[in-house]
Amino acid sequence: MEKFKKIMALCMCAMMVFALAACGGGSSGDAEPAADDQSAWEQEPAYGQTLHYWIGASCTSATNLADELGYFEEEGLTVEGFKGESDIEALATGQADIAIGHIAKATVPITNGVNVQFVGAAHLLTGCKAMYVLADSDIQDYDGLVGKTISVPNGIGASDYNITARLLLESGINPLTDVTLTPVEQDACVAAMQNGEIDAALLGEAFGYDLVQQGVLRKIDSKDGNSRDELCCIIMMNKDFVEQNPITAEKLASCVKKALKWMGDNPEEATTKLMELGLNPAEKYDMNLELNTLMQFGKQSDEYATEQMRSICEDYIECGLITAMDDPDEVIDLIWHPIGSAE
Repeated sequence: MEKFKKIMALCMCAMMVFALAACGGGSSGDAEPAADDQSAWEQEPAYGQTLHYWIGASCTSATNLADELGYFEEEGLTVEGFKGESDIEALATGQADIAIGHIAKATVPITNGVNVQFVGAAHLLTGCKAMYVLADSDIQDYDGLVGKTISVPNGIGASDYNITARLLLESGINPLTDVTLTPVEQDACVAAMQNGEIDAALLGEAFGYDLVQQGVLRKIDSKDGNSRDELCCIIMMNKDFVEQNPITAEKLASCVKKALKWMGDNPEEATTKLMELGLNPAEKYDMNLELNTLMQFGKQSDEYATEQMRSICEDYIECGLITAMDDPDEVIDLIWHPIGSAE
């Protein structure tokens, strides 16, 4: 009997050893993917390097806020802001690694070979740009623009032109034949309307806000309100950077998406922060808060953005803005590669 007890005790010890070994093995296995991820990250060319975000302003300032709020640092990234003449050029030449900018400005250059891609949605057109007429104009909606002359302030083929063309097409108006689009600088648009040179203009809402309050201008919309749901700005990165540094790129994109989500969830605090940083117009809290709330920062899903990309690409091809490609699916495959998460 004593011999049997010794044998049973030895068996129990062996079982405990195996159990502890199994637990240790499981713990090691859980840690291994993290170690592998860190090792893979360290192999990327960008690892440990100073990365550069495009310094935005107002609606494109989530890159700045990701830095200000400490999100880049939390991900182990060292960053600096960069400002030049063009966000697209800065990304394409590697002077900046991430930026927020107009879909309307970037889509056509990408189809013509500029080495940039879209990685996430930023905000809606509402609160950023709108169509304006004089307050006493007979034009009540987009249908009233047929046969009229409309200013696209930053020039033919630039973002204002592309946005206007898109909004007109969405309202069933051909921008090439049904209206006349002409460049009149934003500051000169009111006078141009008053002297009959133009009938309407696509203007920044921060510019038009006081003029609407003063009864000088009035915003118009399509009858079904579809122009209020347009996706306006997008998170952009250099395509080669993303391919060569997938972990770094995902971290960068996630930080900016997290900043966008914070802006959308906390419009009052975000507005105060942007004004403190000089990224929103000074002494205009009520206007800034209203426009920042309207833009719904970071609230557009990748699925919604994909639908918007398809519609935009179809329209740009239809009105001749995109000429290098004629298949919307191929354009989407080229420009749209969402990465990262705000969670």
